[in-house]
Amino acid sequence: MDLKHRSRIMVEGKERAPARAQFKAVGLTDADIGKPFIGIANTWIETMPCNFHLRALAEPLKQGIRDAGGVPFEFNTVAISDAITMGTEGMRASLVSREVIADSIELACVGYGFDAVVSLVGCDKTLPGAAMAMARLDIPGMILYGGTIAPGIHRGRKILLAEVTEGVGANAAGKISDAELKEMEDAACPGAGACGGQYTANTMAMILEVMGLSPAGFNSIPAVAEGKYAAARATGRIILDALANGRSFSKIVTRRSIENAIVALCSSGGSTNAVLHLLAIAEEAGIPLEIDEFQQISDRSPVYANLLPGGRHSAYDLYEAGGGGLLTRTLIEAGLIDGASPTITGETLKQEADKVKETPGQDVIFPAGKPRKPTGGIVILRGNLAPGGAVVKVAGHEPQLLKGVARVFDTQEAAMAAVLAKKIKPGDIVVIRYEGPHGGPGMREMLDVTAAIVGEGLGESVALVTDGRFSGATRGLMIGHVSPEASRGGPLAAVHEGDPILIDIPRRALTLEVDETEIQARLAAWTPPAAKKIGRVFEKYRALVGSASFGATTRPEHFRGNQ
Repeated sequence: MDLKHRSRIMVEGKERAPARAQFKAVGLTDADIGKPFIGIANTWIETMPCNFHLRALAEPLKQGIRDAGGVPFEFNTVAISDAITMGTEGMRASLVSREVIADSIELACVGYGFDAVVSLVGCDKTLPGAAMAMARLDIPGMILYGGTIAPGIHRGRKILLAEVTEGVGANAAGKISDAELKEMEDAACPGAGACGGQYTANTMAMILEVMGLSPAGFNSIPAVAEGKYAAARATGRIILDALANGRSFSKIVTRRSIENAIVALCSSGGSTNAVLHLLAIAEEAGIPLEIDEFQQISDRSPVYANLLPGGRHSAYDLYEAGGGGLLTRTLIEAGLIDGASPTITGETLKQEADKVKETPGQDVIFPAGKPRKPTGGIVILRGNLAPGGAVVKVAGHEPQLLKGVARVFDTQEAAMAAVLAKKIKPGDIVVIRYEGPHGGPGMREMLDVTAAIVGEGLGESVALVTDGRFSGATRGLMIGHVSPEASRGGPLAAVHEGDPILIDIPRRALTLEVDETEIQARLAAWTPPAAKKIGRVFEKYRALVGSASFGATTRPEHFRGNQ
């Protein structure tokens, strides 16, 4: 195979002398110019621990590429911290950044004719953004996750960032002092790495391994572990081998690998955000996927992982137990995923998983045939309040049936103020609307609100329903992605303060218990709220974004109107 099948056009022939001169100005020799060009899409940024260390991780990766006969070219794209922007206007940028990341990686790879690409990723949207770009490019590509953060230590026990977020609610309720909240803040994040439970980043990192875009075990290595740099160097060899053997995205990511990924999501108790991201990746790849298929797969996917927030252990504990490949092997042994699926290494998923070394006595991943829970953690709800679907994650201790009265808020800030002022009572169903992909715009996460509800001790008696999103750290009966969204005339716009709402998890139903004639009359009289004053990038996003039930992608040919 011609290893310079894309980059050759950039540098060969007399007419390309000016281009070669430019490459020589940045240190390339004639010999280098004759080698394959490998892009390194780095999502490094100084603003957060998730991606802070990726510049250093790029160095062994570059060396691995050089050792294998390629020439590395590192370039950057954006990254927005969900944890830092949570509860602010900045959170509107998070989901928008997924599209910008995909666009910028695609642009750089097309612009320079890279023969293959490796993406270094960390915080939540960088992982799906990189995968979406690879689907568009369909060249040999792989993704290396920067790794989880190590737990902090607070008063002799391990602590993660999510506990600080819930601590805000506990502090507001008078359960912990200002001094203890400050202690938690100081202890929770001891260094580099992404949030440490089976939250969105770690969920997507595991999914990318199961999909075959990352070698088994590489993504499980924590950010601060010595083995991360060895994995980065090995990645250089793997990507050159993938290039030599023509292992492009479409040769690896198939309908079956997407199904494998959904099983891993459900069986690990992973983030609801992965529903949104897998729908988007599948759409970019031209693989048919409907939101209801997540329910069908979840129903036959037992939970095998004992991971936070639904379980006891952190992602660092998973690494010490044997890594994400241990869950992959368990799911293969249980007959839940296809071990014959290909991977970027050239081996099958089973061949990779068979190399995993399990730590004796570990209790993070349960044995095949002996799951923690008989069905998966992802539930898709429908009903007159969510005819296009809604998503909730259940750990097993949430109420399965809850009828309550609507407490309606048109922004999450208003809802948060009500929670902190102790105006939310048991039996209330908090409705937050106009926070969807179009209405937000940007579909903000609601972790501050949900964590405050849980922190005040209302996690089992209060539910939340929104057209926005939730963090992977969210727990409790929190229903998001309600579609159609309120800003496009969805039924959520018709809810009035005090309306009865029924949440029925066994029947997969979300119902506004108001006469249908009355609902239609309200919608007929409804007028869209005044458009928010936002920047140009948000205006473009709002004009192009489709429904959350289809992945909230922005490709014009996939625009879904008011669905």
